Amino acid sequence: MSRPQESRRFYEQALAPLGYTLLMEIPKEFTGGRVVLGYGVAPKADFWLAEGTPNEPRIHIAFRADSRELVDAFHRAALAAGGRDNGPPGLRPHYPEH
Repeated sequence: MSRPQESRRFYEQALAPLGYTLLMEIPKEFTGGRVVLGYGVAPKADFWLAEGTPNEPRIHIAFRADSRELVDAFHRAALAAGGRDNGPPGLRPHYPEH
């Protein structure tokens, strides 16, 4: 998370359709001065962001959605928040049926 405020805004908007919210912000005195944010569906944060240099190579992160409609809503929200994709949501023959 090289730009904490931009990342925070993006993830708060993109993850909202999945019910994710910011649940924890670790005080900087415990993180060596870095911003560390925990997102999830209450009561548990299961997606963490930490200020620093972006991962290289880039990584793929998957979130659980209870319906294809939620997948589409997440995709729309992420693009509206400034995200990019490698193609629209849809079934992929090399992955399981759902």
